[in-house]
Amino acid sequence: MQTRILPANGADTAAIAAEIIKHNGLVAIPTETVYGLGANGLNEEAVAKIFIAKGRPQDNPLILHVADAADIENFCKDIPAAAYELANAFWPGPLTMVLPARSCVPKCTTAGLPTVAVRCPDCQVTREIIRLAGVPIAAPSANISGKPSTTTAEHVFHDHNGKIELIVDGGACRVGVESTIVDLTEERPRLLRPGGITPEQLMEVLGDLVVDKAVTAQIDKDAVVKAPGMKYKHYAPQSEVIIVAGSREKAATYIHRRITPNDRVLCFEEELPLYADCNPLPYGKEADVATLSAGLFAALRELDDPSISKVYARCPEGGGVAYAVQNRLKKAAAFHIVNAENTVIGITGGTGSGKSTLLHLIAQHGGLVLDCDAIYHELLQSDVSLLNAIEDRFPGTVSDGTLDRKKLGSIVFQDDAALQELNLITHAAVRKEVLRRLESCSGLAAIDAIGLFEGELAGLCHVTVAITAPADVRVQRIMARDGISEEYAKNRIAAQHSDEWFASKCDHVLENNGTAEDFQAKCIAFLRKLDII
Repeated sequence: MQTRILPANGADTAAIAAEIIKHNGLVAIPTETVYGLGANGLNEEAVAKIFIAKGRPQDNPLILHVADAADIENFCKDIPAAAYELANAFWPGPLTMVLPARSCVPKCTTAGLPTVAVRCPDCQVTREIIRLAGVPIAAPSANISGKPSTTTAEHVFHDHNGKIELIVDGGACRVGVESTIVDLTEERPRLLRPGGITPEQLMEVLGDLVVDKAVTAQIDKDAVVKAPGMKYKHYAPQSEVIIVAGSREKAATYIHRRITPNDRVLCFEEELPLYADCNPLPYGKEADVATLSAGLFAALRELDDPSISKVYARCPEGGGVAYAVQNRLKKAAAFHIVNAENTVIGITGGTGSGKSTLLHLIAQHGGLVLDCDAIYHELLQSDVSLLNAIEDRFPGTVSDGTLDRKKLGSIVFQDDAALQELNLITHAAVRKEVLRRLESCSGLAAIDAIGLFEGELAGLCHVTVAITAPADVRVQRIMARDGISEEYAKNRIAAQHSDEWFASKCDHVLENNGTAEDFQAKCIAFLRKLDII
């Protein structure tokens, strides 16, 4: 298939696009938000082509685009008065409403839900295509699923050349981020995704608004969602994205300490002088959030390069359109946010090395101490999704909400591949909980984890320190602490990384090779060097 590109203002463009839609083909359509990958939203065969072209999960619902507010009555039922008030205020425009669906809307469009998302785009040629086609157009953003959205025809061509019949070129999208989505099927209106219509504007019309958890945090992969962009990691380049919050100066200090030649900085135009030697990429002005919204996805697509290891990103603060930019960047970063105003110390080392001495000192000075081993055991008592993930991979190890640790151990400790799979599951759960707890931190924190690096926790830390100690001393300590035999203690130590390995990974090393008083003095000197005490 050869993909054509026709200008939006072409004499026959709308008619040609409408004929393709009528015959259940795919057309990339421009809107004020992002380009959409459009098909007949009432035809299952056509809708299935969208999912195939994008590689989109089947449980991610689509948005129906209509030409006029009156059209929603054809596809929605039990429409509340608030829907008409919002349409009168913001349509055509970047607002999507979730409403009860009529039976004519296929389940593949709604992801099996009884609701459907609808909007009227502020783009004349697209509304004309809808009118001429005589059907609503189902159109998610026209990017490969999970990748940065498309805001130009060139972006669409890059992702879908040879896979779709036509791209209607309407130029660069004005808003630059996907539409705001509000759910009107519950007792209170609920914001599912921020966009060009701000929460403040919605409140002016609705008088009430609940913000869904998916707007501010990663939700479980098994969650049922009513709208696109709520569940999965979205908008992300190939490299890891880390949002660095805090003042300009402290953020720059944090980034300069960590950046490598293979990393990039995504920043505000006003910050370019701070990163002159870091190959920075500005995506707009902090003082003009509309430029950040319009430039974000183009910048993320430029950063979608396998040669880039990490992207350190600066994110605007506040409400309005900034709220939408925050949402997209946080999803691109899988909610990996580091506050440069804080000091997070990553502490690692083998069992019995003496990490608790440093941890106690940090706690005494008001620091938040996150013991990852303790967090894991807490999650086994409270996190159903973690238990389900373990049971799915290792059937029979969870019964009545309780993990049989001996049974699980008998499986994984005899199979390195199985142990690695278990670690992937547990590390992800622990990291998510650590991130959640760090959100409430304002100052000093310490992450204690033997798997600080394997669990991808080191990237959350401003500084990392390895605690080392002679093997014979460690054996005696854990024998006394855990009431185990010398042989078992030696086996536990042998199964862990060596002191040399920990030392090579960390920024600092503290050797616990003397008396308890000597080591405490070393820990105090270390914290003073960091200006913590």
